[in-house]
Amino acid sequence: MTIRLLLVDDHAVVRMGLRMLLSGETDMEIVGEAASATEALSAAARLEPNVILMDIGLPDMTGIEATREIHRLHPDVAIVALTIHEDEEYFFKMLDAGARGYVPKRAAPDELVTAIRAAAADEVYLYPSLAKLLVRDYLRQDATPKPGLDELTPREQEVLGHLAEGRSSDEIAELLVISPSTVARHRENIMRKLNLHSRADLVRYAIRRGIIKA
Repeated sequence: MTIRLLLVDDHAVVRMGLRMLLSGETDMEIVGEAASATEALSAAARLEPNVILMDIGLPDMTGIEATREIHRLHPDVAIVALTIHEDEEYFFKMLDAGARGYVPKRAAPDELVTAIRAAAADEVYLYPSLAKLLVRDYLRQDATPKPGLDELTPREQEVLGHLAEGRSSDEIAELLVISPSTVARHRENIMRKLNLHSRADLVRYAIRRGIIKA
C-alpha cells in the first residue's frame, strides 16, 4: 500500500525539506501541503491522505486544535506531530487530540520514516526521549493502587488494546465483528472501570501495562 502523505507546516522551507527527504521512499506519496490549519482541514477532506505530518505552531489555530478537528471529522486519518516542542504540555495535548505519533524536528530522518509507517499501520509511535515523559508522568501520580486489567472482561481488554493503538470505533467493530455502538459501550465501560478520562490516559495506561509498546 502506498502511504498518502499531507505535509502541514507554515514554513515553506520545512515543507520543501520534508518533500526532498520523503520523495525517495517508494511506499510514500506526498499528495499535498498546507501552511495553516484551515488549509489542512480542507486538504484532509479533499485529498484523503493516510497520514498527516502536523506542526504545532500554525498561524490560524494550533496544530493541537487542527489535530482534534481532523480526528473528529476523519478518524481513519493518522496524524503524526512533527514539531520543535518537546515538553510535556504539547506532548500530552497532542496525544489527547488524537495524534498517533510524536516526533521532534531534530530527530533523525529514519525516525520520521518509522513514525509514518507505524501510524499508517494503525500503530502508535512515540519518539524514545518523549516516551520517557510517560514514565515520569506515572511516577508523579498518586501511589494509591489503581484498577487493573482484571477489572475488565476479555472483550473489553481486546477493545482497550485496539483503542490504545489508535483504531477508530468502526475499525474495531469490523475487526471484532461487532457493531460500532457496542464498541462505544465497551469504551465507556473501560474508561469508567479504569478511571481514565482521555485518549492520552488510555495510551499511558496501555504502555505501562505492556498492551502496546512506546
